[in-house]
Amino acid sequence: MHNRRVSRRVAPPSSGPKEREGGSSAAGLRVTVVCSRWNPTITDGLLRSALGSLEERGARASDLAVVRVPGAFELPAGVVAALRRRPRPDAVVALGAVVRGETTHHEVLGHAVASALAWLSTGGVPVGFGLLTCDTMDQAHQRLSRGAEAAQAAVEMANLQRGSGPARAARRARSKRSPSGRRRR
Repeated sequence: MHNRRVSRRVAPPSSGPKEREGGSSAAGLRVTVVCSRWNPTITDGLLRSALGSLEERGARASDLAVVRVPGAFELPAGVVAALRRRPRPDAVVALGAVVRGETTHHEVLGHAVASALAWLSTGGVPVGFGLLTCDTMDQAHQRLSRGAEAAQAAVEMANLQRGSGPARAARRARSKRSPSGRRRR
């Protein structure tokens, strides 16, 4: 059974607060995916999942970059390197896998990487969190769709920061129509 987040849309009351959210289109966004090479059967699957999701959302291959780092511990440094490149990406997606071993190393590593990525995501460029922390390789294989979910979150947050959400897209479409309801040329 998959545990998926389900987006619930609740219509705000007419006199209530205004609601904003980012759109799901990756068209026109520059996205860098930072992916660990450690546990390649997992991380390569996460990467395929993320890139497939970005392409489905309209990203052009020329707007996508992939940065490979040795392991999960190096993900934050890879994100920093991606943010220093010009042109600066609109969003970054961090992908890696930490699988439980015989010691508590995986716990320390998972917490350190998660904290660093969370801190980096507050710097103005969204960072999609695609770090798996699993007990077994089988669990990790079952969670390869997390790559797509991390990419989707990064795109939505980039669009939120740009002010490109569903409401703005609808306003743009309406403004391109003439008063008679026909689209302007």
